[in-house]
Amino acid sequence: METGTRKTRLIKTAAWVALLGNAVLAVLKISAGIYAESLAVIGDGIDTSVDVLIAVMTLVVARVIAQPADASHPWGHGRAETVATAILSFALFFAGAQLMLNSASNIIFGKRREVPGSLALIVTIISIIGKIILAWSQYLFGKRADSPMLKANAKNMTGDVVISAGVLIGLFFSILTGIGLIDSVAALLVGIWVIKAGVEIFVEANAELMDGGSGKEFYRAVFEAVHSVPGAGNPHRTRMRRIAGFWDIDIDIEVDPSLTIREAHAIASGVEKAIKGRVEGVYDIMVHVEPAGNREKESYGLQEDQISKLGS
Repeated sequence: METGTRKTRLIKTAAWVALLGNAVLAVLKISAGIYAESLAVIGDGIDTSVDVLIAVMTLVVARVIAQPADASHPWGHGRAETVATAILSFALFFAGAQLMLNSASNIIFGKRREVPGSLALIVTIISIIGKIILAWSQYLFGKRADSPMLKANAKNMTGDVVISAGVLIGLFFSILTGIGLIDSVAALLVGIWVIKAGVEIFVEANAELMDGGSGKEFYRAVFEAVHSVPGAGNPHRTRMRRIAGFWDIDIDIEVDPSLTIREAHAIASGVEKAIKGRVEGVYDIMVHVEPAGNREKESYGLQEDQISKLGS
């Protein structure tokens, strides 16, 4: 699939940009943090080191999702990207928790902290600029590839900008007031923010793994597509799920029971074409045809009158 090849290429490019950019920033921040004795800057550097690991993981995932469907994976290997996104969230959560616990320990037990040196301030400013560029690049690659993993990484890096800004403020006031403990407070806030980002990313990935979170606008587009095809009626038992940014759609429709199989098939093909015209990034559609009036109690799937129950 040409689209799949293009997506893989974009993901690989984005991963290399993130890998090289974050590696430079991580070395700068950890080195400066150790030299300037700033726990917040070291914590920020550790968070950036996690981004390096994420980039490596992204390169591995790009190789996996490029593999064609096989007997063991008839829907392809796209879900590897979603699994990787979930792993990314755990890495963020534990990195943030470790930083938060260390900082809280310093604050609670009153461990004396030296005032960080000005080098930490300079490196943090450089980090903010670098992270803005990286976040912007990951967002653009994610949008072009329609990749939830890259979009999640862009969100993570946007959070990193906020983290570094918080570190910068903490360093400024620590140097200004001569109170080293402010650095620990800044590090604590950084840890909390990292945990928050990890939880949000996991919730999004989990929605895809559980085949949920499609949103009412997509279902509405599918139902409108069915109604645009002459002869197709009562769209029901509709299910939409994401597979690495692509849609897999199942839907039942009703047709005149006196039609021939060829005529009913033509209507089903028209529905499939109409849906692809309204919903971008469709991987596969299964249209099941039933005779009109054959109303059965459905145990799963979405009916047209249930759209209002969905989230945005």
